[in-house]
Amino acid sequence: MGFLGFLLLGLIAGAIAKLILPGKQGGGWLITLLLGVVGAIVGGWIGGLFGLDISGFFDIGTWLCAIGGSIIVLLIYGAIVSRRSGSKA
Repeated sequence: MGFLGFLLLGLIAGAIAKLILPGKQGGGWLITLLLGVVGAIVGGWIGGLFGLDISGFFDIGTWLCAIGGSIIVLLIYGAIVSRRSGSKA
């Protein structure tokens, strides 16, 4: 999968993760893209640990790993953002 395909996968996976976990994490499309790309990396790493083939853009395993990783990253990001905003009050 090429670099642009990886970015597109990250953007879509990040958007799907935000739809699954709605909340006040903040951030726009740039944050969604970054979280999605980091989530795709995390999901790919976790998928690789389990021996999943995540090399194809249209493979369902690739998408599930990327979305799962994006959800994990979004949960961590949401916890960090809420802790920072909570401590300022």
